[in-house]
Amino acid sequence: MKKETKSSAIRRLKLIEGQVRGLQKMVEEDTYCIDVITQASAVKAALSGVEDLLLENHLCTHVIEQVKNNEEDKAIEEILKVYKLKRK
Repeated sequence: MKKETKSSAIRRLKLIEGQVRGLQKMVEEDTYCIDVITQASAVKAALSGVEDLLLENHLCTHVIEQVKNNEEDKAIEEILKVYKLKRK
């Protein structure tokens, strides 16, 4: 993984961790449901951003290397696997 990608992913995950703690506190304090749902949606969007960052890194590093090493079938298999995961 690229050093800058790793740093960015860790930073984002720490922020998400804080958001989830805040979400837990909201539930414990019986915060209005719509407010909790809104915050939960923000957490999902943040996680999706981390997924996108990691996918971009994978495509720019591992998949490129697989293609260079004549492992196109493996590259295609991994791309399709991630595509199917993202659709769920």
